[in-house]
Amino acid sequence: MRVMKWSMIALAVAAAGSTQMAAASSQSESKGFVEDSNFGINTRALYFSRDFRNNPAGTQSRREETGLGFHALFESGFTQGPVGFGVDAIGLLGVKLDSGKSRSGTGMFPTGSDGRSADDFSEATGAVKMRVSDTVLKWGGQYTAVPVFATDDSRLLPEVAEGFSLNSKEINGLDLNAGHFTALNAQDQTHHDSLNLTTTDFIGGSYAITDGLSTSVYYAETEDFWRKWYGNVNFSVPLADDQGLVFDFNIYNTKSEGAALYTAFDGDKLDNNAYSFSGAYTFLTAHTVTLAYQKVSGDGDYGYGVDGGGTIFLANSVARSDFNAEDEKSYQARYDLNMASYGVPGLSFMTRYVKGTDANVAGTDDGKEWERDIEAKYVVQEGPAKDLSLRLRQATYRSGDGVYYGSPSIDELRLIVNYPLNIL
Repeated sequence: MRVMKWSMIALAVAAAGSTQMAAASSQSESKGFVEDSNFGINTRALYFSRDFRNNPAGTQSRREETGLGFHALFESGFTQGPVGFGVDAIGLLGVKLDSGKSRSGTGMFPTGSDGRSADDFSEATGAVKMRVSDTVLKWGGQYTAVPVFATDDSRLLPEVAEGFSLNSKEINGLDLNAGHFTALNAQDQTHHDSLNLTTTDFIGGSYAITDGLSTSVYYAETEDFWRKWYGNVNFSVPLADDQGLVFDFNIYNTKSEGAALYTAFDGDKLDNNAYSFSGAYTFLTAHTVTLAYQKVSGDGDYGYGVDGGGTIFLANSVARSDFNAEDEKSYQARYDLNMASYGVPGLSFMTRYVKGTDANVAGTDDGKEWERDIEAKYVVQEGPAKDLSLRLRQATYRSGDGVYYGSPSIDELRLIVNYPLNIL
């Protein structure tokens, strides 16, 4: 396996061999530790409501909370010279605005033994970094966004990972990544390694073959959980000035590793493939129609989470469900509208419907589920509130067999207000 991992990366490098090397590296153009620094604070207000419409009497029927999150991020530049050094710092603060013992559990705040959400929670971390040419090595607290180890940012504050990461862009079009991570904090927790990550190691990268064709390959091992291969091909075809097609294929191969702490539904070890294929057609610049198909085959569902809540680069991972159960097939139809073409820049709408069938879950091998999402978003384009965004998201989820998430009927509403303030 080790030989195969490095051979695939070597092939990618060889494929890029004819690509012209950059005339000047990022490090050679460094202006300095202070001169290239930036600092900003993103403020997020989130109202989150989840209504379990048909829960039995005596069980929680609703989760509803409102919070305010502050995310401060400082990124220094690199010192000048052949080897540059720098630091990053992250500060996170979440404040409860509204909650209740009977309405807690949205995943926004830590929950005490009495079932109540904490009034506030905070975290501070940072990383040191080193750059040579166009290669950066970083150690400490950081965010990640690779398909086999991706931190999540779907609540008030983001997940934060701790470890080493290496990113190299020495060849134009080739983006290589490697990492060794030993801790991961959940979005609603601040104590060290709240998600109980053992160790995750990954390597891989992406390569832009042409302006419209790119591919990526990654391999990861999460100690005592699983090992994963991931592959992607993305192909875009411009048809006219205001028309185009985009095709996207993703696949994961997952097998249990070590103690196999995450097993298949029937208790067997994981050994499965999960893939998705989507095609999107954009016309008249403003309209995009997307169709997608997703399938899980083998033993177990597509498992993730301990290796990052965002580690599911599949087309039908949507607002409420991931449609990732054992043997499940799912289909999606989606429509996006960008109102910039109609004189309202910053305003957009989205709606989609996803249906899953044939899921092998508790009590049935023909589990069914569906989800409908509707979203409206507006981003202020100019003035004192420039870049302020308001997003309204509504999700309706139903499962015919009632085995998903402990409830067959869920109505969810989120109102998200983001205001990024660039200070430096």
